[in-house]
Amino acid sequence: MFGMGFTEILIIAVIAILFLGPDKLPSTMIEIAKFFRNAKSAIGNVKDTIEEEMHVADIKSEALQYKAQLEEASSQLHKVTDIKSTVSSEIDSILNDEDDAPKKPTSPYAEEQVTFKKKKKKEPAEEKSDVKIEEEIKDV
Repeated sequence: MFGMGFTEILIIAVIAILFLGPDKLPSTMIEIAKFFRNAKSAIGNVKDTIEEEMHVADIKSEALQYKAQLEEASSQLHKVTDIKSTVSSEIDSILNDEDDAPKKPTSPYAEEQVTFKKKKKKEPAEEKSDVKIEEEIKDV
């Protein structure tokens, strides 16, 4: 209460008992409680009167409506003027469509098939022509 701790309230109570005495203390506490209650209600009445005079609630609702309209307009303006991100997202989507095809991993080494068959030697072109000529002669 009023930023006071328990020990501070206890000290004030002891001092009040010493100065007022046990006879006047209860009636004084009642009067203090009535004063705080009246002060609180008076402050509430003043606050209500000021709000009624200024129509704070109406002004507040209008201000909130204007704020919502401004936020909507600014978001629309941002969408219209944000051409760079729109174009870049469209370009990215176009480029990504081409890149969707699965790519084969490329390696610097060619794949070799392992077999246990002997490879035939390739004969030089001159020897083939000589061999063909000899076979043709034999056939004739």
